[in-house]
Amino acid sequence: MLKLFDTHAHIDDKQFDADRDEVIKKIRQSGVELLMEVGSDLESSKKAVEIAGSNSFIYSAVGIHPESADKADDEALYAIKKLAASENRVKAIGEIGIDYYYDNCPSRSEQIRCFERQIDIARELSLPIIVHDRRSKGDVMRVLKEKKVERAVLHCFSGSAETAEIFVKMGYMISFTGVITFKNAKKAVEALKAVPLENLMIETDSPYMTPEPHRGKRNDSSYVKFIAEKMAEIKGVTAEELAEITYQNGVKFFNIEEGLN
Repeated sequence: MLKLFDTHAHIDDKQFDADRDEVIKKIRQSGVELLMEVGSDLESSKKAVEIAGSNSFIYSAVGIHPESADKADDEALYAIKKLAASENRVKAIGEIGIDYYYDNCPSRSEQIRCFERQIDIARELSLPIIVHDRRSKGDVMRVLKEKKVERAVLHCFSGSAETAEIFVKMGYMISFTGVITFKNAKKAVEALKAVPLENLMIETDSPYMTPEPHRGKRNDSSYVKFIAEKMAEIKGVTAEELAEITYQNGVKFFNIEEGLN
């Protein structure tokens, strides 16, 4: 059985409301040894902390997604900081970033402000950040450089091989989802080829981005093995090697003591 770390999932999502406990049990039995439950606003961040607190193999990240940047007032940001500072199973600030894909998202200035302020929180607490970047590479890269961010993962990476190489040179991790298994995923495949194994992480982003052969169904972390197998094929290593490398990369990035599990 592969040794797997799903470094980005949303078990708090309402799609799991009817069977969350059963899904978590299924995930653990599937061989997933570690899981990062990631918040996207204050409420989901609180839920992420709660889920991690009830399951020894799950850790959490807290943060406000760019789509909720207009709700990131001083009170909400203070609450995020307090959550991260008071819970030892919170291992990152995220997911945070910039998203220019939808026209109905908060303004660009609101998103950038929200991103920058949460980077400041991460720095104060010595935590890494989980970056959401969609159609916003220029501004994301500029903010990361200006803020001199040292520990970041570009989650659900959708950029080009050239962009991946730039982020790797900046010292960041790159994480891929089930998109890598899609037949039309040429861009993602080329980006994956450009990322050294030591900069690579793996995620489901569940309940979204379901990999083949389950595309079209609700995603969960038990499907991370299909992503690992495809990534291993592309990188020219065994699935066991790919799983072990990405597991260790995740443990190191999130500063997780393996002995706790």
